[in-house]
Amino acid sequence: MKIKNNAGEIVEFEISKLENSLRNSGAEENSIKKVIDNILPNCVEGVTTREIYKLAFDELKKISNSIAARYSLKKALLELGPAGFYFEQWIARVFQNIGYKTETGQLIKGHSVTHEADVIAKKNEKTYWVECKFRNAEDTKISVTTPMYVLSRIKDISEINYNLFGTQTEFTDGWLITNTYFTKDSVAFGEYYGLRLLSWDYPKDKNIKSLVDQNALYPITCLTTLDGKQKQKLLEKKCVLVKELFNNQNLLDFLDLNEERKSEIVKEAKELLVIKISE
Repeated sequence: MKIKNNAGEIVEFEISKLENSLRNSGAEENSIKKVIDNILPNCVEGVTTREIYKLAFDELKKISNSIAARYSLKKALLELGPAGFYFEQWIARVFQNIGYKTETGQLIKGHSVTHEADVIAKKNEKTYWVECKFRNAEDTKISVTTPMYVLSRIKDISEINYNLFGTQTEFTDGWLITNTYFTKDSVAFGEYYGLRLLSWDYPKDKNIKSLVDQNALYPITCLTTLDGKQKQKLLEKKCVLVKELFNNQNLLDFLDLNEERKSEIVKEAKELLVIKISE
């Protein structure tokens, strides 16, 4: 059967890819079979990958909100837009939770011009300039011109002492992070010049999806028991991670919910934090 992908291309429908996606979200084999059996009658010639995703997501929600939440991670990252400010905040939280100190919104004066930092991270003796490139379309690819640009910024701020994290430090390395994908040229350029890259699927074993699943660093936008306005309110309250909501459940008071609805949200959050996926 032929389907249409998000780029508008006609491709062969591979059930195995859908099965793996469901499996990587924590669904058990009997649940995977149930989801596949229920959506296949609607997977007619010409159906889009977005429509298949929606069908699978709806079926998963009937089984488990938390599994559906993991399955929706890529879409949840898109909800950290449209400008990408909350994506930068989320990346800072991710770095913090894996052992880095971080700062955001800093103005850094380079040799030639002043740069606004998305995220600055420090771990051990390394200080990193972290450039975040948020994209509103999930299949967008970051071209090689972007890592070239980032490398030029890093060069402009290198070999200068800055007062960061309460001490004098120089930038030693750089990251380029996107919620979507890199082109092959971007990867080749980054690898050659030592620019660290992080995207939805790169590096293969330490990409965004695996990093999130293995450390339970789900953005608040993953929660299927919240609507768009409720997610936005929590983001405005600087609640970016699901674990932040779980650890401070008083934040739910801002959403004007009854106790039953609060319990549903807390239950989903707890399940997301307890069960980690091993890739």
